Amino acid sequence: MAETAAAAAPEGINPRSGYCAATRTFHSLRSASAGALPPESLPVTAAAYAFSLLASPLPDRPALVDASTGIAVSYPSFLAAVRSLAGGLWSFLGLRPGDVALVVAPSRLDVPVLHFALMSIGAVVSPANPASTPEEYAHQVALSRPVVAFAAPEVAAKLPGHLRCVVLGSDAYKSLASAGAGSAPPPVAVKQSDTAAVLYSSGTTGRVKAVAITHRNLIALICAHAENRERVAAEATEAGEEPPPPAVTLLPLPIFHVFGFMMVLRSVSMGETAVLMERFDFGAALRAIERYRATLLPAAPPVLVAMIKSEEARRRDLSSLLVIGVGGAPLGREVAERFVAVFPNVQIVQGYGLTESSGSVASTVGPEESKAYGSVGKLASHLQAKIVDPSTGEALGPGQRGELWVRGPLVMKGYVGDDKATAETVDSEGWLKTGDLCYFNEDGFLYIVDRLKELIKYKGYQVPPAELEHILTSHPGIADAAVIGYPDEDAGQLPMAFIVRQPGSNLTGQQVMDYVAKHVAPYKKIRRVAFVNAITKSPAGKILRRELVQQALSMGASKL
Repeated sequence: MAETAAAAAPEGINPRSGYCAATRTFHSLRSASAGALPPESLPVTAAAYAFSLLASPLPDRPALVDASTGIAVSYPSFLAAVRSLAGGLWSFLGLRPGDVALVVAPSRLDVPVLHFALMSIGAVVSPANPASTPEEYAHQVALSRPVVAFAAPEVAAKLPGHLRCVVLGSDAYKSLASAGAGSAPPPVAVKQSDTAAVLYSSGTTGRVKAVAITHRNLIALICAHAENRERVAAEATEAGEEPPPPAVTLLPLPIFHVFGFMMVLRSVSMGETAVLMERFDFGAALRAIERYRATLLPAAPPVLVAMIKSEEARRRDLSSLLVIGVGGAPLGREVAERFVAVFPNVQIVQGYGLTESSGSVASTVGPEESKAYGSVGKLASHLQAKIVDPSTGEALGPGQRGELWVRGPLVMKGYVGDDKATAETVDSEGWLKTGDLCYFNEDGFLYIVDRLKELIKYKGYQVPPAELEHILTSHPGIADAAVIGYPDEDAGQLPMAFIVRQPGSNLTGQQVMDYVAKHVAPYKKIRRVAFVNAITKSPAGKILRRELVQQALSMGASKL
């Protein structure tokens, strides 16, 4: 129902902003030609659809590369490995469509093979963080109810004892991976509306939830990426330039998180190369860009700040790098401008999405849009959006701030095992309430102000932490920063900064407060400061503010 509404755009849409005053709805202005979705009635898995887009003969570049060892997997080898493992999973493990498989491992070469093999037989892939605790795994297993787990050797012992576990790299796994070489699974009739993956949301606003993503969601995402690539190529041709080469994507992101999971899907469907890093290490990432001539780096904003301030980044040969794809948190205009001043040949592509929207809502496409610093771009293909006043429920127009709601084929099926949370997040008309305070400008660019639930309430004023963090990280003596609301009897909450100093910096709390005060209205001033070695973040780079509030309360940070 939501999809039909998104496709049938009514008359009266403003060609600049995409806003329809009659329905108070914003519409995607991306052309849907290249990214036309297959008929919803067509039975096809996301894996089969991704493979159907590959050129024939198959691309002669690697599909996957291990950043630490340099081991590469060609496209013929990758597809053969997926088919063989799919046969083993079907014939010897007995997996069937709808069966959930928990996958708990760092970003190693066999993990994308396993993801695609599971999806290709209609089984549901459910990737989890290998750094989680036994209690966290127990909660995830209770939600998604997997029939089997595939785990790295160092993780297996942390999983619930009742859950059948196959250790990756073990003899049992190797026999599964090779067993299906001569016995491909029978063709399975999987509906696009069936669940393809269960991803665990980062839990920054409460207990972790299990997000059901359908094959249709993933296919819509693949189509949107294909369309964006075609648009960039067409713009380059019009400008008399060569279209960009197939990307070599360095993936320092965990592929159990929606951003990394989707980037692997994108890379494979486009016949490109993904270079996998087991864990993010800044120096190792710079070396990998140089060694593998990476052209695309998906990253959270702190990586750009680190690159601006890093001597090693200037020493390394990063000339292959064409694009940094920024997600996970808003990127401030000031940081973007400083980055471009240091790396003028690297284009910043900003994007925004949630696990609940299959990782995509908006992005900038092409060099011109990427100059809209501070914006996360324009609505993705096939999507509609509303900006809703949180207090009145009224839908607002361009330039007005409110909660972003989105609708279309990227919106999740729901939260597994939590109908109440699903009903609170997706309404009966298919609108996903993002919980983010946003606005669209007159040109249809989306701007994220902050998480609604993270706004600091100081004496009745609303203070967005992200705005203060952008100011703080612009200070040369600050390596990283996070801002929280510290409970206060008189003011409600006080803006408090957690600061990681640059090596060698002797910055004081008073200097931090004075620096911010020069840039903001009095009610937004930082009123407490704590210096720490590192900011507590999720694997995707999101600041875990609730944990920082607890940390502040336990340290009893004194006013400086």
